Amino acid sequence: MTKDSAGSTEEQRFANPVFEPVLADPSVVFDGNENKFYAYGTEDNWGDGQDARFVPILESTNLTDWRYVAEAFEQKPAWKKEGWIWAPDINNIYGQYYLYYSISTWGDSDPGIGLAIADSPTGPFVDQGKLFTSKEMDVPNSIDPFYIAENGEEYLFWGSFDRGPKQGTYAVKLKDNGRRVKSFLDTTKIAAGDFEAVMIHKKDGYYYFFGSKGSCCEGAKSGYHVLVGRSQHLLGPYLDKEGNDIRVRGRGTVVMKGNDTYAGPGHNSRIFTDKDGKDWILYHAIKKEDAKLINGTSRRVLMLDEVRWEEGWPIIHDGEPSHARNVVPSF
Repeated sequence: MTKDSAGSTEEQRFANPVFEPVLADPSVVFDGNENKFYAYGTEDNWGDGQDARFVPILESTNLTDWRYVAEAFEQKPAWKKEGWIWAPDINNIYGQYYLYYSISTWGDSDPGIGLAIADSPTGPFVDQGKLFTSKEMDVPNSIDPFYIAENGEEYLFWGSFDRGPKQGTYAVKLKDNGRRVKSFLDTTKIAAGDFEAVMIHKKDGYYYFFGSKGSCCEGAKSGYHVLVGRSQHLLGPYLDKEGNDIRVRGRGTVVMKGNDTYAGPGHNSRIFTDKDGKDWILYHAIKKEDAKLINGTSRRVLMLDEVRWEEGWPIIHDGEPSHARNVVPSF
C-alpha cells in the first residue's frame, strides 16, 4: 500500500509487460533465504549490441519489478556441438539450484536435455552433462523439461511439437538425486505432439497439465496459446473440460490466447500463491506494435497475470493477456 498527498491509502499497481525486451520461456523460483524470486529464460540476443545471453537471470521481490542480474552459463555446455540453450526449468531441491535445460537448433533431428547445478540462484551453474537426447530416448524433439517430485519419486516431463509416431509430451523417472534417468525404457506418454512447454500444477486433488500450442515465434502473427487438461493421477490420463484425452491431437481447454495488443502468449512458469491466496503465473508474449528486435528475433516480453479458478478449472486473467493496471501481488 502507498499513500497519496491527501493521506488516503491506495494499492500499488503494475501493468504488463513486467520485463522487456526479452525473457522467453520463463521459469521462476523463490529463494527463501533472500526472499526474492529469480526468473530464467531461453538463450537470446536482445539486440542491444551484446552477444546472446546464455540463460539470462532476473531478480524480483514481488513478481512485478524485475532486474537483470546474471547469466546461468559462462559458456555453452560441451556435450552437444550445435544448438541454443532453450526452455530452462529451475528448481530449488537438495539445498541447491537444479537447472534442467534443452539444447536444440530449429529442426534439430537429435536435440537433448541436460542439467546444471549451483549453490546460489545466480550461479555459477556447473554443467552436469546430458540426461538424454531424442535418439537415446526415442522421442522426437526432446526439449522443454519440467521437474516434479511426488510420493518419493522424481520425474522429468518433456517433449515438443512433432507429428511422428512417437510424438508427444512424456514423463520419465529420475534417480541419483535427480541427476540421471532411471530407465530409458520406462516412459509414459502424457499429451499429444501438438503440445509443448509442459507445466504440472497440483490443486484440490487434481494435477493440471498446462501446455502451449501454435507458433511461438512469428512476431505479431504468432499463434501461441495456453491450454489445460487435468487428472487425479500425476501420470494421467489428462482430460480437458469436455472429457477428451489430451494424448489425442486437437484436445485441451483454452485458458489463454492472444488479443489485439499481444500475440502468442504461452510457455508459462509454475504458479505462485501470494499472501492473499491469489495465484499468479508468468509467461511470455509479443507486443503486436513492437513485435521484433532489430536483429529480427521475436520480442517475447515477460508477462504476469492472475490465475482464477472456476468450477475446478483455471483461467489466466480473463482468457487473454491483461494490459490494464492490476494490483501488485502481496508477498
